[in-house]
Formats: sequence, structure tokens, C-alpha cells
Amino acid sequence: MKLFKNILLYFSAFVPMYFLIIVKFSCGVMSGLIQVNTLTIFTFAIYSSLIIAGIFGLLWNVLWDRGKSEEITITSKHNMTDKHFLGYFSIFVLFALAFELTKLSMIVISLFIILFIGIVYINNRMFYINPFLNLLGFNFYEIKYRKNDGEKERSAKMFCRGRLITKKPCKVKIKNVNFAFVDKNKN
Repeated sequence: MKLFKNILLYFSAFVPMYFLIIVKFSCGVMSGLIQVNTLTIFTFAIYSSLIIAGIFGLLWNVLWDRGKSEEITITSKHNMTDKHFLGYFSIFVLFALAFELTKLSMIVISLFIILFIGIVYINNRMFYINPFLNLLGFNFYEIKYRKNDGEKERSAKMFCRGRLITKKPCKVKIKNVNFAFVDKNKN
């Protein structure tokens, strides 16, 4: 079950690219540049399904996760949003522009690219690289934190919507050191 959740979370990282491909497809159909046939309908169905799976995976991991929140104190933070967002987003734009929905070879190659990147992404727990979360208003931080005052300092990668406050207790869901969410900052 955990692997399935991770795969769906991986799909969520590519929702912006899938969306751009669907937009390109729709514009091509409306302008008459792309004729609707079995291959284009299949392609549209695949990328629409990946969007749905990605959104579902993100909701499942972020909102519907039954994991308990822990109270921690963040001792230091470093906003890393721009480090990963622009690299991935530029790949999405270039991929979507070059993608030709009418060629079977492009569809097969794109699915293999998604598969290969997914294997690396999941095996290395790179869940923090998720431009979709950034587009939804989350910032990505590398943090140092303590659960209790006497405990040794730990590191994690964390998403937070809004401003992340240090030196004050906050509630977080730490799934692993590469994927955590701030539930509530206490002011």
C-alpha cells in the first residue's frame, strides 16, 4: 500500500506537464491541426488518467493521511523552493512543446521517460521535488528541528503553505526525512 501511495505521489509531481500536454492536445483539436483518432483519444485518456491519479495521490498523502501530527520546534530553515522548481518546470514546458500527440513513438518514449524517472524518484525518496505543490502555494524547506528540548537536532525536508516560523512549536506530519508537511504554526 505504501508503494502505491508513493507512486501516486510521484505522478502528482508531473501534473503540470500532463496538464500542458492536455492543453496542447485540446488546442490542436480545436484548430484542426490534430485529427481525433484512436491514438489521440488513447493519449488523451492516458494523460487525463495521470492527472487524476496525481491529484488523488497528493490528496491521499497530504489531506487524507491518517498519520498523526507531531509537535516539533524548528531550529533553522532554508527555503529551497527555487532550487528544484525551475529545473523541473522548464523540463515540463520543453517536453510539452516538443510532444507530438499524433506519433506513437513519442507517446511510448514519454511513458518510458516517466517510468525511468519514477524509478529513480521513488527509490531515492525524492518526494520533495514536486512543482505541483509549489504551484499550489507550498514552499519547500530544509529544516533542522527538535521534538523535545533535550533531544538531538534532526534534519528533514518539509513543505509549508505560508510563512514557516522558527523557534516556536508547530505541528507536522513527518512521513520520512524527504517528505513532511507543517500542519499548523503556533503564533
